[in-house]
Amino acid sequence: MKTNAEQEDTALSTRERVVRAASRLMQRQGYDGTGIKQIAQEAGATLGSVYHFFPGGKQELAVAAVHYGDVEFADILREVLYSDEDPAQAVVTCTQVLAEGLRTSGWADGCPVTATALGSAGRAPDIQRAAADAFANWRDIVAQALHRAGIGEADARDLGWTVINTLEGAEFAAQAAQSDEPLRIAGEHLARLIGSYRAA
Repeated sequence: MKTNAEQEDTALSTRERVVRAASRLMQRQGYDGTGIKQIAQEAGATLGSVYHFFPGGKQELAVAAVHYGDVEFADILREVLYSDEDPAQAVVTCTQVLAEGLRTSGWADGCPVTATALGSAGRAPDIQRAAADAFANWRDIVAQALHRAGIGEADARDLGWTVINTLEGAEFAAQAAQSDEPLRIAGEHLARLIGSYRAA
């Protein structure tokens, strides 16, 4: 017989598997193309357990999937941005990491947050808010790294917007073209832009 702690660990692990499966499936198929049954099958969970953790159904699960994607990319951003003293080069490295992820997935795995949010646009305000929070989080991470590198706070904040907006657009363009060229070019120009602020 399992202890309460073991039961909690099992439940947590099941919930995490469900959220991870939802994030991956919505990343590839979009919000509308992904069903609860498919998510349950992918996670190795029963349909009942999915609804136990997410009584609000697919929309509630999509919000959790967006949060998962937020944390996942935030970890990548922090690792890349804080591993290089030159933020311009760090952003180039970030575009290379994104390009490698796309190539490895056969150009199928773009941004899970964008894929989920676009598929539910206008119909699911909770998902839209979660996506907006994710983008704000990423912008803040970039802005903090740029400010730490000597760029003024206001400029770093504005550059945070520019970096994240450009990365998101370039990743989508690279996925559509099945080429890393949009990300490579975006990285080069962002590096020049950041370098110009550091030189000022």
